[in-house]
Amino acid sequence: MLNPKNIRVLTPLILLAACEVGPDYERPKIDMPELSAQEEIKEFATEKWWNVFADTTLNKLEERALQHNADLKQAIANIDIARAAAGVATADLLPSVGVSGEGSSTFVSKRGKNYMPGLSQKRNITDYLGTAVASYEIDFFGKYRRANEAARANLLSTRAAKESILLSVTSEVAKTYFLLRALDAKLAIAKRTLKARQEACAVYKSRFKNGYCTELDHLRVESEMSSVKTVVLDLESSLAKVETAMGVLIGASPREMVIRKISKDQAIEKLRIPSRVPKGIPSDILLRRPDVLQAEGQLMAANAKIGEACAAHFPSISLTGVFGFESNSLAKLFNSGSDMWNFNGGVSLPVFSGGKISAMNDAAQANYRKILAAYEKSVQVAFKETLDALVSNRKNREIVVSRTRQVNSLKRSYHIARKQKDSGLIGLLDLLDVERGLLSAEMELVGALQNQLNAVVDLCKALGGGWSISR
Repeated sequence: MLNPKNIRVLTPLILLAACEVGPDYERPKIDMPELSAQEEIKEFATEKWWNVFADTTLNKLEERALQHNADLKQAIANIDIARAAAGVATADLLPSVGVSGEGSSTFVSKRGKNYMPGLSQKRNITDYLGTAVASYEIDFFGKYRRANEAARANLLSTRAAKESILLSVTSEVAKTYFLLRALDAKLAIAKRTLKARQEACAVYKSRFKNGYCTELDHLRVESEMSSVKTVVLDLESSLAKVETAMGVLIGASPREMVIRKISKDQAIEKLRIPSRVPKGIPSDILLRRPDVLQAEGQLMAANAKIGEACAAHFPSISLTGVFGFESNSLAKLFNSGSDMWNFNGGVSLPVFSGGKISAMNDAAQANYRKILAAYEKSVQVAFKETLDALVSNRKNREIVVSRTRQVNSLKRSYHIARKQKDSGLIGLLDLLDVERGLLSAEMELVGALQNQLNAVVDLCKALGGGWSISR
């Protein structure tokens, strides 16, 4: 038992061991705007934010990306590395224990310094030794606790980095899928227009041969046909490139990318757009965004590194104990009288290091300020992207409505222009202008639909994964 005198001696040591030099972490204060309540933006409990589009093909592509995307695999490996580093830092807080055994046999020379006539009874010396060694550095000033704190903060940051990559990959898959659907729609429009131009070119070629139209009219129709054919070829080229890009995102094999088989579900104009989207920024935006959590984890680690650097100014106290058995006969190694032990303690204190320790402290302080600026920027980016996404969602909806009206008007104009051309009321050039305008407007409408879908993806990403709407 410990007597009162021993308790008085140990108490200040225990209290000293509980202290940690360096600042404790506090989240930086940021001038925040008034944020909205959570009735429209509730906690998104699943990573599958893309389900808001209710597209079977998109769902399958996202699931495959989650399983096979190379960037995600790297991020998961980084988590394992950070977890192992945290385990190493935790182990530094605990005593280390090891066992060893050795045996030796020495034949002493009569002419050597180890031979002493009359004292050395025999020239052949055998010795067996088995020991257990325990060592422990008392963490009086929190050097290892701060290092453990930094390692765990790095693990938190690495996990958030993985979530950030996951969000980026799934967002890119969705946008690439919508680009495929948009290119499909544009290609269908272009092919339909090309077919009409080819039929018109055949008619005007026949008329020109039979003297019913001028060569100029024939060349104009042929030129318009060639122009649309170029559009078709460009779209086919773009479609092939986007399909291979999707193959990389979902982790497809090289063979699959060569085949380029991506199933198609709904046309872009039939993809579901959420009828309601959030109107304001959620109050927990800083906890939802993985990039902000990643930056804060790095800030926590940098703060802990300041304490670790400060602890280098203070002494290190280590304890080492050895217990074992020694005998000149292996059979008698554990017999009574063969036991041996040793205990020692050591103190080391830096006296002069040429300014190295002070420089390490300055570096830790500067690194904290650098990462603090990065954290503040991540918060700024979070609000910027969220505000931009909210505005983009509203405006793109209005643009789609406007483009739809434009296409409907041009379709009506095209039918009227064809009747007038057949009646001789307008010339070929007027009809070609209307056709060209209709083709351009239909392409722009598809682009607007794609932008509307992308705006929803951007909003999901800006909100840290998505949102759920109470019904």
